[in-house]
Amino acid sequence: MRRLSLILIPLIAASFFAASLGTPAQAAKTKSTFLAEVWADNWFALYVNGKKVGQDSVPITTERSFNAERITFTATYPLTIAIMGKDFKENDSGLEYIGTDRQQIGDGGLIAQITDTKTSKVVATTGSSWKALVIHQAPLNPSCVNSRNPQTDCKSQITSTPKRWTKAKFSAKSWPNATTYTPQQVGVKEGYNEIRWSPNAQIIWGPDLETDNTVLFRTTIK
Repeated sequence: MRRLSLILIPLIAASFFAASLGTPAQAAKTKSTFLAEVWADNWFALYVNGKKVGQDSVPITTERSFNAERITFTATYPLTIAIMGKDFKENDSGLEYIGTDRQQIGDGGLIAQITDTKTSKVVATTGSSWKALVIHQAPLNPSCVNSRNPQTDCKSQITSTPKRWTKAKFSAKSWPNATTYTPQQVGVKEGYNEIRWSPNAQIIWGPDLETDNTVLFRTTIK
């Protein structure tokens, strides 16, 4: 009985020591600090692992909003990154400058990169591997751009925002992939050049730069 106790004591001590260190899975959940750099035409909201960590500081009601944003946040890997991008529109017609000689269909675009501040490594960049769901598209009949009553004459397709779409467990496998565009196609302005973009970072949007007005984007970084 005494000999058994002498054997058990070191085993118990070793188990206690291992428990105090945590399992590999627990160690992987250590929070890291990240820097998100985002430019959008015209507005965005950024979510990481289901939590909203920041958004464009200029309201979507501002017609010309082309500023870049830098957002610092903490999170644990894997990172589920979700971004809502919106192009400015006056109403569901999808038009802007309504009633003026500049009445037109606007265009959108978004680019982002996320850096792990501890390693200074860019761990995420927008590109064609991201999933993209268009939930507001207008006008479906672009000829209405000259209408005197576009809210009546312009047709739109509006889809409800999926529930829990920012969460890690949400499946976006059925979503189409994002479409990439060049800075020239988007006609980048102001804040875009304030950020030193990774060569891998691309401007993304839905398949139509003009008629796609609200787009949801998702990706996961393991």
